Amino acid sequence: MTKLKSVNIKGKQYVEVHERLRYFREKYPEYTLDSEVIEKTEDTITFKAFILNEQGRLIASGSAEERRGSSFINKTSYVENCETSAWGRALGNFGIGLETSVASADEVANAIKNQNSVITKPTPTKMQLVIGDDNWDKVLKYFFDNKALGLDKLVKNLESKYTIKASVKKELSKNLK
Repeated sequence: MTKLKSVNIKGKQYVEVHERLRYFREKYPEYTLDSEVIEKTEDTITFKAFILNEQGRLIASGSAEERRGSSFINKTSYVENCETSAWGRALGNFGIGLETSVASADEVANAIKNQNSVITKPTPTKMQLVIGDDNWDKVLKYFFDNKALGLDKLVKNLESKYTIKASVKKELSKNLK
């Protein structure tokens, strides 16, 4: 098989989809590459691509899913990008551009970018424990019911839910006696 132009990504060679497609059109003009949307939601799309021989028999297929806004290109063209990815996988499964992987250069670059994206989970905010507020009576009941644990352990348990100032800790310690 002809060696296709590839790009180096993290030390491995990957063939871009357009190279696979060009080779396919050149070497298999009687075959068909077709694709269809499998599922489309508000935020994602899934495509399946099919390679059919001249008799219409399925020879290879490939699927891809993309998320709207997950990359620079997907902010405006996630549908087109997904279809291209599905084509690349179908062509790879057909045997075109398998220098090191079925994955195309575009697919690998996108996956690396998404892995490197920092996903920050919001830090849960703690409520401020205030003497006399709605939670104060509940906290005092908790202290009374669990006073055998001691002040340090009780305060530590409460600090998982509340921010507790020194003045409040002092007031809690009075209620342990």
